[in-house]
Amino acid sequence: MATPHDADNGDLPSPHEQNPYSSASRWRHQESSAYHRHATHELGHAREPVTTGNTGPLTDFLNAGRTEPDGHVQPGANHQPITIAAAHGLEGEQLDDGRGEVASLDGRQIICGPLLNYRRMDESQWHGSVLVVTKGGGQQVLHQPSLYLRRAGHAGEVAAVNGVEQINGNGASHAHQGLEVQGRRLYSDRRVTFWAFDIVVPLEPEEIKYEYQLPDLRFSSSHKPRINAFFVPAAEESMRIMFHSCNGFSVGTDEDAFSGAPLWNDVLRKHEHAPFHVMVGGGDQIYNDGIRVNGPLRAWTDIGNPKKRREFPFAEKLRAECDDYYLQNYIRWYDSKPFAMANGQIPQINIWDDHDIIDGFGSYVDQFMRCDVFRGIGGTAHKYYMLFQQHMAPPKSTYTSDHLDPDGSEASDPDPNQLVDTFVADPRPDQQYIVGKEPGPYVAEHSYNIYSRLGARIALVGIDARTERTRHQVNYPETYELIFERLRTELREAVVTSRPIKHLILLLGIPIAYPRLTWLENVFRSPIMGPIKFLNRRFGLGGGFFNHFDGSVDLLDDLDDHYTARTHKVERAELITELQDIAAEFSVRVTILGGDVHLAALGRFYSNPKLEIPVEQDSRYMANVISSAIVNKPPPQPVANFLATRNKIHHLNRDTDETLLDLFDKDPGESNKTAGHNHCTMPSRNYATLTENSPNTPSWHADSDEQSAGQNGSSSPSFAGRDGHSELHKGELSAGTKHRAASTETHGRGNDGSLDIAINVEIDQHDPEGKTQGYGLSVPMLQHEPRAA
Repeated sequence: MATPHDADNGDLPSPHEQNPYSSASRWRHQESSAYHRHATHELGHAREPVTTGNTGPLTDFLNAGRTEPDGHVQPGANHQPITIAAAHGLEGEQLDDGRGEVASLDGRQIICGPLLNYRRMDESQWHGSVLVVTKGGGQQVLHQPSLYLRRAGHAGEVAAVNGVEQINGNGASHAHQGLEVQGRRLYSDRRVTFWAFDIVVPLEPEEIKYEYQLPDLRFSSSHKPRINAFFVPAAEESMRIMFHSCNGFSVGTDEDAFSGAPLWNDVLRKHEHAPFHVMVGGGDQIYNDGIRVNGPLRAWTDIGNPKKRREFPFAEKLRAECDDYYLQNYIRWYDSKPFAMANGQIPQINIWDDHDIIDGFGSYVDQFMRCDVFRGIGGTAHKYYMLFQQHMAPPKSTYTSDHLDPDGSEASDPDPNQLVDTFVADPRPDQQYIVGKEPGPYVAEHSYNIYSRLGARIALVGIDARTERTRHQVNYPETYELIFERLRTELREAVVTSRPIKHLILLLGIPIAYPRLTWLENVFRSPIMGPIKFLNRRFGLGGGFFNHFDGSVDLLDDLDDHYTARTHKVERAELITELQDIAAEFSVRVTILGGDVHLAALGRFYSNPKLEIPVEQDSRYMANVISSAIVNKPPPQPVANFLATRNKIHHLNRDTDETLLDLFDKDPGESNKTAGHNHCTMPSRNYATLTENSPNTPSWHADSDEQSAGQNGSSSPSFAGRDGHSELHKGELSAGTKHRAASTETHGRGNDGSLDIAINVEIDQHDPEGKTQGYGLSVPMLQHEPRAA
């Protein structure tokens, strides 16, 4: 699809201005002159003569003169009014259109979105999508919306178009004045309809701003901008990246005590200063745990007998209630500001984690994970994860215990009960996905892993670490094989182009370079816990210390989730070793993103100091940016301080060590969040930014900044023989608040090809503006040279 080009200033045209065949008399085809007068006076407009579908205003007009009798209305009585059934599960039939006017259920009301996703790019084009959810639907819909896209000019400039060219939903044609993208329906039932708009624009020599709007739809939220914008990087530049995780509150959190979700205000401020090209979600983009507290699983959770809880059926009625819960919770959260404001302006790439389903999903004991209820909510959560977060059509139906094959296994054919007055599009996976060969053990769907190019010299691999997860594995070995086969193919093809990949970002849902807590796992699994568990089941001793699902210690599912857990030790080592081989083979620097733990830290893998390999040539050096949570409450200060005492130097193997960096030289602002000895774990809400110091950036001089970053041109200190409790290369010198990468003004302003990383930490949880303190470091490019054995 080609891009719209610059044109004269002006608003985007309405769709009506594009129809040369419309009647000169708009009211020529109205139902009656009386209704014409009524509609013009009461609604400000009458029904368009070429519009099909909704007859709500006309129905109300015809019913206005009817007299309703007192008392009970008998079914089939002549005085029953003609009505259009309200959308099930959504409030009311009439909606405010954002201007104080009441509109009927006509398929034009946006109740969530727009949500902007980034998919991938090739040598010449950027691919993405926009999603909106409209009220009402079914097999047939009353309106197919269009998105209007325009090229607004170089970043920082404002341009407009005064014309639009029609295209179809599968692509676009050349347009000199603008583009119209028709909606592609992903899913529709009586409650809602999901529309996706596929966007493809060319890469240009300079960074370009695009604007889009949906002029023939109404917004139910007054805070949503009617015109949104996003930025596409220059063809020879890499993307500016924002990374976040744990975007919601755990059950029982006092949200007012944390001022809601203010760090998204800080994200938007930084986006206004230097626009982010992509927003990477590391899991838990939404918290659905409330389904067991104030949702349809409350009664099931309250069953005291574990055996009865395991055997509880997930019948169609319960499935429908859970389906409605997930849908409503997504709409509520994704349409709430300030998060909603970022959703429409910064393209997203997401993987999911347990809270996108329910806390601990996948890490409870196998027998319990295979129960009907967990299989059911796993499928339902997957349905809305695919729609809201991946902009993809879901499976035709999800698991219920009412629809099984004769042998008791999940039926292979769609459940007809779930397809009543429901439309589900055929699957159309984008080539960004690496799809697992076999369905997961508890979510009976295939994993969707991601490969995406993030501009000229950065690529991202995201591992779906939830679909295939059990207590003893994170992913199937076959899935890792597919991921690394695809990765080698992409890196090999990039090497022979003018834009070889220099930085590879691995996106994980959980940290992988993190303090060990094996001794705590051993305590929780030891026989001494048996009598305590018995007293908890019989008398409630221990309260919230034990979870409400399988009766295990509540923290155990979190410990089992981590790559550093005893059960994942071999899988973790194999993953890191494979990454080291990739780094050495293609001379690409690997940086890992992970969240989940609700605090900030920076882990590193690196070559054993005895090998005396400079980091610039060390294919084993990988930074693990641990950024969590952007919304959820942090752990208590003593927990973070305790983790800091466990920050030992560990040996992955004889050639690779690992530990956390002392990144936090001071607490944010004037706060007091950590003990004096703790400089490696920060218990405060946060998110991360990553920007390449582009080799295309002209040389610049900022002596104080260069000096503060340990790069002032003086003789560099020797790093030979140092371990991870010291700086390992010049990009780690002065790591923290004084590093160049920590400042918004100087972040990513260098030109040595390194990757600037900043973790932006909330200063005051009571500040609704969400101001943050930056902590920075730089990761050098890899210049690997094969060494003799």
